[in-house]
Amino acid sequence: MPNDDRLLRVGMFSPYSLSIPGGVQAQAMGLVRELRAMGIEARVLGPCDGPPPATFVTPLGNSLPTAANGSVAPLAPDPAAALRTMRVLFEEQFDVLHLHEPFAPGPTMTAMLLHPAPVVGTFHAAGESASYKYLSAPIKASAKNLAHRVAVSKDAQALVEESIGGEYEVLYNGVELDLYRASPPWPTDGPTIFFCGRHEERKGLDVLIQAMEHLAPEVQLWVASNGPDTERLTAQTRGDARIHWLGRLTDEEKMSRLRGADVFCAPSLRGESFGVVLIEAMAAGTCIVASALDGYRNVATDDVDALLVEPGDAGALAVALQKALTEPELAGRLVAAGARRANDFSMRALACRYAEIYHEVARPAEALRPMSPWPLSPRLRRRTRMMA
Repeated sequence: MPNDDRLLRVGMFSPYSLSIPGGVQAQAMGLVRELRAMGIEARVLGPCDGPPPATFVTPLGNSLPTAANGSVAPLAPDPAAALRTMRVLFEEQFDVLHLHEPFAPGPTMTAMLLHPAPVVGTFHAAGESASYKYLSAPIKASAKNLAHRVAVSKDAQALVEESIGGEYEVLYNGVELDLYRASPPWPTDGPTIFFCGRHEERKGLDVLIQAMEHLAPEVQLWVASNGPDTERLTAQTRGDARIHWLGRLTDEEKMSRLRGADVFCAPSLRGESFGVVLIEAMAAGTCIVASALDGYRNVATDDVDALLVEPGDAGALAVALQKALTEPELAGRLVAAGARRANDFSMRALACRYAEIYHEVARPAEALRPMSPWPLSPRLRRRTRMMA
């Protein structure tokens, strides 16, 4: 336990750019907002492509688009980011390091290897991982630095248990419920479906666009974000005035669009370890139509708080969307159940559990190391200052 006369200091690391919307980044930012409200001195550290999104964010350099598990992730695996991370670890003297995806290339991996304070690792990925497959030996060796291991779902737990071993506590992702419930609804012009996700094959946007061909002419589709398939899909749908390409949204715009839409659609094909986006839609009071993936089933139940359909089946997706848009009693029942379900995933409750974990693993101030296992030499300290 840290000394009673000082604040607990937590360094929350994201491997992905904090300037780019994403599930892991949202968890890191939301947790730190709640932790700071609870009196814990927490900061988010990670790559940033542009100004830091909040005063409690420490940028560690720009990201580089990196292929990862069938997607492209905004990671920072370059030496400059590693040197900045080393400098921050030396200067900040955190009591606890909380690493999201501890073995992702970049700042989290650097912090994992140096571990100048006890490390809490949260694992998000499910399905397959190239890093675990090809770097198994060094990952297993450095995993001993983890003081506490958390997986965000049973699927994520299965992946890391098979790849790394060890015991994991399952803590589902959280949502800042009040922010979604208080957001002003975006105005609509007729029945509206909202999609928000990276434009790549595994997210199923192609399937949703195919489903739109079976829906009434007055149905509108908002498509947020972007990705490698954006150019192809916008060209493909150029003649369809019902489809609105919104680009990347701010968090406030995303919440407002969620609140304004009649249906939120998550047609992913695979690779979803946990349906946090479904919880966000539930908190916003929006009816959900999604793929029946195991990750989404962690959150939603078919015909209870969402309509779930077979992944990749455009016809079934169209039928479910039509029901959600044209059967108000059904939609109202799903939305009411979703609002109750969302209460199970409060970010405040999640932050409280993590705070308990931090206090369990934190060492007294006098036991903290300036840097371990490799102290920064005076020459390296000068170099990291030059790189920052």
